[in-house]
Amino acid sequence: MISNDPLHGKTLEAIITSLVAHFGWEKLGQCININCFNVNPSIKSSLTFLRKTPWARKKTEELYIKMMDKI
Repeated sequence: MISNDPLHGKTLEAIITSLVAHFGWEKLGQCININCFNVNPSIKSSLTFLRKTPWARKKTEELYIKMMDKI
């Protein structure tokens, strides 16, 4: 059965990596104004923050879905 969930099978790390590749850290930090994207950004620090902060993870996942819809 095929899932209709655009996040199905995607790890948070893969989502962040794709967003950074597409936008770059600076633009990503402008789209979602959170420190893990704006202050010394890294995949590791972003994963730590987003795993602990549901509202920020939701915004990140929503931006990823919008980006994938446009590709």
